[in-house]
Amino acid sequence: MKLWKGRFSKAATSSADEFNASIEFDQRLYKEDITGSIAHAKMLAKQGIIPQEDADLIVKTLKEILADIEAGKVEFTIESEDIHMNIESILTERIGDAGKKLHTARSRNDQIAVDIRLYLKKEIAETDHILGQLLDALAKLAKEHTDTVMPGYTHLQRAQPVTLAYHLLAYYQMFSRDRERFADCLKRVDRLPLGSGALAGTTYDTDRDFLAKELGFASVLPNGMDAVADRDFAIEFINCCAVTMMHLSRFCEELILWSSVEFSFVEIDDSFSTGSSIMPQKKNPDMAELIRGKSGRVYGDLMSLLTICKGLPLAYNKDLQEDKIPVFDAADTLKASLNIFREMILTMEVKKDNMESAAKYGYMNATDAADYLVSKGIPFRDCHEIIGKIVLHCINKGIAIEEMTMDEFKSFSPAFEEDIYEKIDIRNCIKAKKSKGSTSFASVKKQLEDIEKQ
Repeated sequence: MKLWKGRFSKAATSSADEFNASIEFDQRLYKEDITGSIAHAKMLAKQGIIPQEDADLIVKTLKEILADIEAGKVEFTIESEDIHMNIESILTERIGDAGKKLHTARSRNDQIAVDIRLYLKKEIAETDHILGQLLDALAKLAKEHTDTVMPGYTHLQRAQPVTLAYHLLAYYQMFSRDRERFADCLKRVDRLPLGSGALAGTTYDTDRDFLAKELGFASVLPNGMDAVADRDFAIEFINCCAVTMMHLSRFCEELILWSSVEFSFVEIDDSFSTGSSIMPQKKNPDMAELIRGKSGRVYGDLMSLLTICKGLPLAYNKDLQEDKIPVFDAADTLKASLNIFREMILTMEVKKDNMESAAKYGYMNATDAADYLVSKGIPFRDCHEIIGKIVLHCINKGIAIEEMTMDEFKSFSPAFEEDIYEKIDIRNCIKAKKSKGSTSFASVKKQLEDIEKQ
C-alpha cells in the first residue's frame, strides 16, 4: 500500500513501480533509517507533538523490526518503494495508528539525507581504521628494509640509489594524507539534516539540537533547503575514495612491474596470484591488477554522482535516488582493495640482491660523481657535462662508472683522485644525502622514529 496514495485516483503500473523503487539497493540503510526514526520518535514525544506512550511503542517496535531484519525475518517489497516506506509500513502493520504518527514533522527528503550521513560517518570510521592498518604494515616493511638498496626511478628510468624503506615511506606519506582527507571530509558529513522537512522546515515545534545529540552529530545544518538538496558531502567522500584508489593503483603498478622477470624485485605470494588456463608456467599478479582496474571503477562513481547533481534545481529531485549506488560502490571497493593490498604486501618476497644489483649497474651514482667534481671547485654545469661523457664512455665499454681505472677518470678531468671510488660507492651515495627527508640511512631512521611518535 502506498503511504502517499490519497492524492491519486489511479494506481501505478507494475513497470512504473519497479522503475521507481530503490529498495533493491537502499535496503542496506535499514539500520541508519531505524536509528534516525527512533531519535525522531523520542523528539516528537519530548516536544509534546505525539503522546509519550505512542513514542515508546514506536521505539520498542522499531527495535524489534531491526532485530527481525538482522535475523532475516523481514522481506521488503517493491510496492513500498524504498527502505523508509518499507519500515514505516511494517511498523504500521504491527502497531496500527500509532505507527502512522512517526512521520509527523519530517519528510523522506530529510530522512534519506540523515540516513546517508549516518552511513558515511560509519564508513569513514571503518576506512580510517583500515588505512591505519595499512600504514602499520608499510611501517613494518620499511623497518625490515632500511638496508635494502634499490634503484630510484624518474620516467621509469634508473635515476639515483635509494632504500626500499625510503620508497615504502613515500607511500606511507601518501596514505597518511588520504587518512587526513577522510578526517576532514567527516567535518562536512557530521552535520544533521533531519528536521528540515521536505525543504522549508516544519510548523511543529521540533528540537533539532536534541536530534543532533541523540544521533551523535557535531552540529545542525542551518538551512533546510540545502540540507535536503545537496550531496556535496557524498561527492567529497567518493573523491577521497578515488584519491586513495589512485595511490593504491600506482603502488600496484610498481608491484606488477617488480614481479615481472624483467625486474624480478619481488615475488607475490601464491595465495595472491593466479595462473593461466593455457600457459602452465604463468604466475599472474591478478590482485594487484584488479586493484589497478578498480581505481577506474571508483573514478566512475565520482563522475556519476557529479553528473547526477550538476543540473538539479533546488530543492530535492528524484535524481538523487541514484546517489546511493555510487556511494555504496566506492566505499565497498575501497575497503576491499585496501584489505587485500595490505595482506598482499605483507606476504610478498623481496629479492634484495636483485634490487641492489640493479642499483649498482644503472649509472645511478653519476650525480654523486658530479657532486665530487663540484667539491673540487668545478662549476656544476661543467661537472654535468664531464660525467655525461663518462657515462657514455662506460655504456660503450659495457662497464659501471666504479669499474673505470684512475687513468680513465683522469682522461676526463685531472681533478679526479683515488677518493672518487669511495664517493661513488652505492651505499655511500645513499649515506651522503644530508637534506631533511632524504633517502640517507640516518634520514630514514628519523622518518621511522617520527612515525613511531605519531
